[in-house]
Amino acid sequence: MRHLFIYGTLRHLPLLELVLGRPAGAIDLSEASLPGYRVSAAAEGPFPTIEVCEGAQAEGLLVQGLSADDFARLDFYEGAFDYDLVPVTLAEGQAAEVYLPQPGRWTAQGPWSLAQWEADWAALSCHAAREVMSYMGKRPRAEVDAMFPMIRRRAHQQVLAEQGAHDPLTLNGKIKVTDRSRVYAKFFALDEISLRHETFDGGISPQIDRAVFIGADAALVLPYDPLRDRVLLVEQIRMGPLARGDHTCWQLEPIAGHVDPGETPQAAARREAQEEAGITLSVLESVGNVYASPGNATEFFHIFVGLADLPDHIIGTGGLAAEGEDIRSHLMSFDDLMALADAQALANAPLVASAYWLARHRERLRSEGTTAKPDGT
Repeated sequence: MRHLFIYGTLRHLPLLELVLGRPAGAIDLSEASLPGYRVSAAAEGPFPTIEVCEGAQAEGLLVQGLSADDFARLDFYEGAFDYDLVPVTLAEGQAAEVYLPQPGRWTAQGPWSLAQWEADWAALSCHAAREVMSYMGKRPRAEVDAMFPMIRRRAHQQVLAEQGAHDPLTLNGKIKVTDRSRVYAKFFALDEISLRHETFDGGISPQIDRAVFIGADAALVLPYDPLRDRVLLVEQIRMGPLARGDHTCWQLEPIAGHVDPGETPQAAARREAQEEAGITLSVLESVGNVYASPGNATEFFHIFVGLADLPDHIIGTGGLAAEGEDIRSHLMSFDDLMALADAQALANAPLVASAYWLARHRERLRSEGTTAKPDGT
């Protein structure tokens, strides 16, 4: 049996339980400290790093009696972070091992607080760890590493879902999931689910077998200049029309992008406006928070109209080449936008919703007469 000193996020017991695959009560834990080392926040992410530092002392936990299977699970979880297991002697005189980052892998940046990390990141990290560990024995670690950015986005979606409040008039019934399996995972994921649910007459349904597309939350924003009374739309190729066999595979739509882990939908809308069109938004007006297709997908849209200065020269091409984006922007008068919407010439649901929301609120936005008032989000 081997012993491990942990100094970082694994000190959060729900996370340690997920990684080791057993409850904390079945894990031999005690407080410990490691002399000659300092724990700092890593500039590259919401986690700590550790480095040799004479006179310092790293506080943590000693996990005793770990098996080879335990270390296999730990190695699988830590695989993307380039850690080496190094033997150390703790202040208490106990021999142990510790995961140390390879030299130069992370940049130390001031003190790190476990309590602050737990408040900001623990829920997301546990959701992500649950998915990562589900692939152990099924996928190579390198494949999981490549998926990790989307794993974290899917985890963030679960955090945002827990904060949701909508449909107050609907049934809050019982649901029994009898089986759930992930049949595909890469950029997106696909789960097959078997379930029974409470019916409106108080009974229980027969077993239902369904498949659900697992995406991530997205922020969508229609930039509107109330002084010039016009909007900015973006155009890019879309896989949905292509796979459906539509002869029109390029769509006009609002600016859109995934909400990154730890990011608010408002911050995502502002970031995407810069990345896709090079514009700065002032006030953000909420159009709605909705599922894209609740019958078969987790994708959830946070839709905004964003006030902006939209002069003639703002149009062009943009997007992030690293994400395969090739985006063209268009300026369009409000009247021309509504003519397209009324003619049912727009095939993008969030754009149609934003257009009709703007039609309802346009006079208020124009009467306020400014695009320069920040809203602090």
